[in-house]
Amino acid sequence: MVTTTAPASTTEGGRAERMGRRALVRVRSMFGAPTLNAALLLGTTLFLVAFGLIMVLSSSSVESYVANASFFTDFAKQGAFAAIGIVLMLLAARLPATIWQRLAWIGVGLGIALQMLVFKPLGFGANGNRNWIGIGGFSLQPSEFVKVALCVWLAMIMTRKQKRIDSFWQAWIPAAPVAGLSIGLVLLGSDLGTVVIMVMLSFGALWFAGVKWWHLLLPVAGLVLLAVPVVLSSPSRVRRISAFVQGCTDADYYSGCWQQLHGTWALSAGGLFGVGLGNSRAKWSWLPEADNDYIFAIIGEELGLLGAAVVLALFALLAWTMLRIVRQATLQMTRVVTGAATVWLIGQAIVNIGVVLGLLPVLGVPLPFISSGGSQLIAALLIIGIVLSLERVDNPRFRGELPARG
Repeated sequence: MVTTTAPASTTEGGRAERMGRRALVRVRSMFGAPTLNAALLLGTTLFLVAFGLIMVLSSSSVESYVANASFFTDFAKQGAFAAIGIVLMLLAARLPATIWQRLAWIGVGLGIALQMLVFKPLGFGANGNRNWIGIGGFSLQPSEFVKVALCVWLAMIMTRKQKRIDSFWQAWIPAAPVAGLSIGLVLLGSDLGTVVIMVMLSFGALWFAGVKWWHLLLPVAGLVLLAVPVVLSSPSRVRRISAFVQGCTDADYYSGCWQQLHGTWALSAGGLFGVGLGNSRAKWSWLPEADNDYIFAIIGEELGLLGAAVVLALFALLAWTMLRIVRQATLQMTRVVTGAATVWLIGQAIVNIGVVLGLLPVLGVPLPFISSGGSQLIAALLIIGIVLSLERVDNPRFRGELPARG
C-alpha cells in the first residue's frame, strides 16, 4: 500500500488560504450590515458624505485658494474629518448595545465640561457666536458632541423610567435639568441655531419615549416666552428676523439681507440642470459660508433643481429608514436614541434648507453630512454608528442583548 503525503509547502499554503478566508469573514461580519435597515442607513449616510465632499471641494475652492494658495486645502481637511468619522461610526456600530447605557452619564458629563471650556481661554468665537475651543492647531465645537451625549443620555433615562413615564415629574426629572444645563451653556455662547436643534432633539427624545403630549405643552410654552428676550438681546438676531418678517429693503442689503439674497440668487441661477459642477459664481466671495450654512444654495446653482431634488430625496430616505427602525424597535433604548437622532439630523436639514429657501430666518446651522466642518460631521457619523449598534437588537440573532429596565 502506497501512501502519499502532501508537500509541506502545499499544506502551509492551504492553511494560509483558510486563515485569509476566516479573516475576510471576520471583517465582513464586523463591518457588514446584517439587516435591510442597517444597509439602507449605512448606504445613505455614506452617499451623503461622499456627495458632501464633492460639494465642499467645489464650494470652498475659491476661498481656499485665497487663504492657502491651494484649491484643495479645505477639501483635504474635510476628507480627513470624514475618514475619522467613518472609522468611529463603524467602530461604534460594532460595540455591544449595552455599553451605551453605561457610558451615558460619562458622555453627558464630558460634553458639559467641554462646553464650559468655551468660556475659558481655550474658547473663541466666530460671527458673534462663542462656541468653539482651540487645541493646538485644531478647533472643536463641543455642542455637536453634546447632541450625541443628549441622545444617549435621554434614552437611558427614559429606559429606566419606562414604567413611570406617565407621571409629569418622573418624565421631566432629571431630564429637564440636565438637558436645560446643556442647552443653556450653548445659549450663553449666543449660538441660537444650535440651541434650536438641541431643543428639538430633547423634545423628540421625550416624544418617542412615550411622554404624553400634554406633558410637553407647559415646557413648550415656557420656552416660547423665554425665546422673546433671547432674540431681543441680540441686534444681529433682531435684524435677521425683521428682514425675514418684513422683507428686505435697500437699507438692509449690507446688514441682514446680504447672505439671504445672494443665496436666493444662486438658487435661481441654477435653473433645472444647473450651471455645472464647479461653475458657481456665488462662491466667488459673493455668498458668505458657501461651503457651510449655504452649501445647499451652491448645490442648487451648480446642479440645478434636479441636484437639489436628489439631496432632498436622500434625506427623505434617511428619515424613512430611521423611522422604520423606530417602528420596529423592541426596546425603549433603541426607539428613543433613533427617534432623537432622527429629529436632530432631519430637523437640522429641514432648518438649513428652509433658511436657504427663505422659509425661515437665518439661523446658522450646517446641512448634516454635506456642509464643511469637522465637529458636525464626526458627531453626525458617530450618532449613526450608535443607531446601527442599537439596531442590531431588532435582529433575531442579537435580540436580548440589551435588556429593558423598568
